[in-house]
Amino acid sequence: MNYYRFNPPETPMKRLFFALFAFVLFLVSAAAQDLTCFELRTYHAAPGKAVAMHARFRDHTVALFEKHGMTNILYGTTRTESGEKGGNTLIYLLGYPDKTAREASWKAFLEDPEWSAVKSASEKDGKLVGGMESLFLHLTDYSPAPPIAAASGPRIIEMRRYTTLPGKLDSLDARFRDHTVKLFAKHGMTNLPYFHLDEGQDGNDVTLLYFLTHTSTDAMTTSFDSFRGDPDWITVRDASEKDGRILIEKGVVSTVLDPTDYSPVK
Repeated sequence: MNYYRFNPPETPMKRLFFALFAFVLFLVSAAAQDLTCFELRTYHAAPGKAVAMHARFRDHTVALFEKHGMTNILYGTTRTESGEKGGNTLIYLLGYPDKTAREASWKAFLEDPEWSAVKSASEKDGKLVGGMESLFLHLTDYSPAPPIAAASGPRIIEMRRYTTLPGKLDSLDARFRDHTVKLFAKHGMTNLPYFHLDEGQDGNDVTLLYFLTHTSTDAMTTSFDSFRGDPDWITVRDASEKDGRILIEKGVVSTVLDPTDYSPVK
């Protein structure tokens, strides 16, 4: 392999310029790093601890994740049973170059003395998280790829999980790939990443999980009403189901998330 010889800049100003240029190149290179492994984590705040849990993420955890090579994508809170903001469940999405990098990042994070100090201080009056779940995901071939563009105004995130009949996931993917994603955009919805579950997890062969954004819950309702009444959608749906249903009964679960103030997606 041939290498070019580099002579260091001879003046302080040139050395500063070169250092800044090298740093920018580093940031660009890091941002361009492909993410192939994603993790959806759900935290249920212990009673009375939601505010403290969010403070820990806001003031410490998000930055420590980045420090250890994890990419923060979105953070959102569920709503109460009556549909009000301020639910006690936090759902967030992280990205990694691959599963090996994920394991290395979490090991380094958990062993970081700064995290140990933060955790101990924040839990002096009791644990903040009462329970958690984790899912490993990978992008579909028709998914928009992170990073996600910043919004021009307030919005909500909708997480949608579809469960198909056995053997029908490919048919659902084809419908989304060829039609649904474009029709969503036509009716004012913003497509965020679309995922399949990694192998070895319950339902991995029958599940599509994806995210949309809307300017409000009213806008979400209006968009879906318009979408469902669109003659193009009706034609696509009927053609794709000429040999039978694709989804199980009640196979769509929609969860409204309000982006946290520390979420990259707001």
